[in-house]
Amino acid sequence: MWDLRVDRGTRRARRRWTTLRAACGCVASRAMSPSAFPSLADASAYAPTTFAWTREATRANGGITTDRWLDVFAKSTVEFVNRARESEEASGGDGSRARAFGDAFARVVEACRGLTCEGDEDALERTTREAARSEASTSYGDDAPWTGLNCLEMCRVRDGLLRSYGFYDCFARVKREENRAALKTLPSVLADVDAKGDDAERLMNVVRGCFAGNIFDLGAAESAALFGNGGGDFASTKDTLKKRPWCVDDFDALKTRWLDGKPHAKAIMFVDNSGADVILGMIPFARELLRRGTQVVLAANSVPSINDITAEELVEHILPALVDLGDTILSPAIADGRLRVVASGSDMPVIDLRYLSEEIVNEAKDADFVILEGMGRGIETNLFAKFSIDAMKIAMIKHKEVATLLDGELYDCVVKFDPAPRR
Repeated sequence: MWDLRVDRGTRRARRRWTTLRAACGCVASRAMSPSAFPSLADASAYAPTTFAWTREATRANGGITTDRWLDVFAKSTVEFVNRARESEEASGGDGSRARAFGDAFARVVEACRGLTCEGDEDALERTTREAARSEASTSYGDDAPWTGLNCLEMCRVRDGLLRSYGFYDCFARVKREENRAALKTLPSVLADVDAKGDDAERLMNVVRGCFAGNIFDLGAAESAALFGNGGGDFASTKDTLKKRPWCVDDFDALKTRWLDGKPHAKAIMFVDNSGADVILGMIPFARELLRRGTQVVLAANSVPSINDITAEELVEHILPALVDLGDTILSPAIADGRLRVVASGSDMPVIDLRYLSEEIVNEAKDADFVILEGMGRGIETNLFAKFSIDAMKIAMIKHKEVATLLDGELYDCVVKFDPAPRR
């Protein structure tokens, strides 16, 4: 825990720490009934996944078959096995559980290939759901109706198997290290934002920061390899971002709403990775919203998944560090609750907005802006989700297959802004 200087703002913040963990619902209870995000335009028509997985290559799917998608998951598993082994060996193990996890996931992937060729949907559902079952899971979506093999189902399998083999948070060490490094860099990032001359320049600056931070993603093989080779740091990524137009580029619509519309009253921000992503990307964006008078609720996973930040980590480590920073916008906002954290109820790097915690649903009832950040939550799920309020999806593309389907390139950028329908 970060030490907090005892000034007036900090004393207020300290008083809040005694109740904030319980209030944010850091670990959502499965005993509660799951609920849908209240501002979905039509919950009955909502489909979380963006890209349909199909057996045959077609023009519509860009030649990206189910077999290619399974290759994506197989390639990324190397990073998971390595992190699991590090975690196991750090506690005196010999790495056998990590290898067993890798072998088990490989068997599921190969079973899915065969069952897809056979067209046996019942067996696909049975195979994946049984593999995903874990006592450590908190995802309400475990009971979601089967709609076919897709990225959401395979994420559920991978994370469920990790927990079944005793790996609750095998990315914990790298998350702590990257959080510490990002917090040291944050003052200079905020100073750079503040040096911009007007609202439009600051908005572009923080949007570019969201892209740059989102490269810290250890769930994608390409970005994990980049990180492992010492690349993908925030400053160089921001300096070398692909030039506009991005492959999905609604920045001008966002800027028009930002400059010409009434400031939002309350934003729900579904955040993604720890480290540079949340601290150098999303916190500066939240700060700009706070500057405009908007309340900001950070919605994070209830349970660890890959290197994604959790609600508990935000409350216990990141928010206290932000108070300690003494920033004139962030510190008072945390102290009086205008910037707060709620657990989403999710335990995966993707999200099905029909199965959320009671806490985030209650917070979202009076929100007028929703932000879904990251490739998992904002592209591979929910890119085309419709809302009754302003909605933004923002991420960097780290899968070649996603780039192909969106007519972009690897490390291209997505900012999709859908204004609320006129009433």
